[in-house]
Amino acid sequence: MENNVVLSIKNLHVHYVTADATAKAVNGIDIEVREGEALGLVGETGAGKTTTALSVMQLIPDPPGIIVDGEINFEGKNVIYNTDRENQKMRGNGIAMIFQDPMTALNPIMSVGDQLAEVVLTHEKISKAEAKKRVIDLLEIVGVKSDRYDDYPHQFSGGQKQRVVIAMSLLCNPRLLIADEPTTALDVTIQAQVLDIINKLREQYKMSMILITHDLGVVAETCDNVAIMYAGHIVEKGTVREVYLHPKHPYTRGLFDSIPKLDDDATELIPIEGAISNAADLPTGCYFHPRCKYCQEICRREQPPQQGDAHKFMCHFDLFSKEEA
Repeated sequence: MENNVVLSIKNLHVHYVTADATAKAVNGIDIEVREGEALGLVGETGAGKTTTALSVMQLIPDPPGIIVDGEINFEGKNVIYNTDRENQKMRGNGIAMIFQDPMTALNPIMSVGDQLAEVVLTHEKISKAEAKKRVIDLLEIVGVKSDRYDDYPHQFSGGQKQRVVIAMSLLCNPRLLIADEPTTALDVTIQAQVLDIINKLREQYKMSMILITHDLGVVAETCDNVAIMYAGHIVEKGTVREVYLHPKHPYTRGLFDSIPKLDDDATELIPIEGAISNAADLPTGCYFHPRCKYCQEICRREQPPQQGDAHKFMCHFDLFSKEEA
């Protein structure tokens, strides 16, 4: 692997094509994730985060989804050209995904233990007894008692189901974990517990991770680097510290301004006006310009360049550099 890069996405374009319209969900993104690193992928619903994750997993529904252009290199191999068999092997041992809704990841008519054992037996040549022992050990690690092995998904709470799904994703020791909004449906206390489990397991198994979320606070607690996504573009990326302390893109600024601050007495939050651009009817120029209070004529006309070195942002202007001087 070049410079310990586990995953490298280059100029990825993904469209959903129907008879009525073409939705351009991902529009030329570049992402790198190194060994042991956690990247937060942040943006509103409809930004293209989950489509990016499904592209990496080679699970884009086809039709209507099409990877139009780009590369997805996992450990130096472009997975876009994988056979079905290679993808099946990659999904267990190479890349695992925690899906947003644990109920969609669990079969309601199979016991939880049997489902997890089936994952191990599919990917590794071990006995059923060995598979069962591994499942029980991992369930214990994520906080699910061994006597729940024969229980069915409907007998688990939301937080317990999410723990089961985390255990399922780690059964084959993946090198990369993709967690798609793993705490969205959980209350704050359970959220904290689930994130703590993910962090500890990531350290224990020395995994890389992409955490998909709309919650900047979760990224601050969990990730090394962050990429801010808007209408299929990465509009800003860098270390969590740099992006959080010195946000460069107007959209990133807007996200921070719309979060309540404990040390600020101001009662009024500043929302980002309007809604995210429709992927089937993207505006000309900068996709954010209809919502940007700094919009100029060039923003309506031309797509912005990417600026910066380690801390990159996609804008025609460097609007906030004077504040840092």
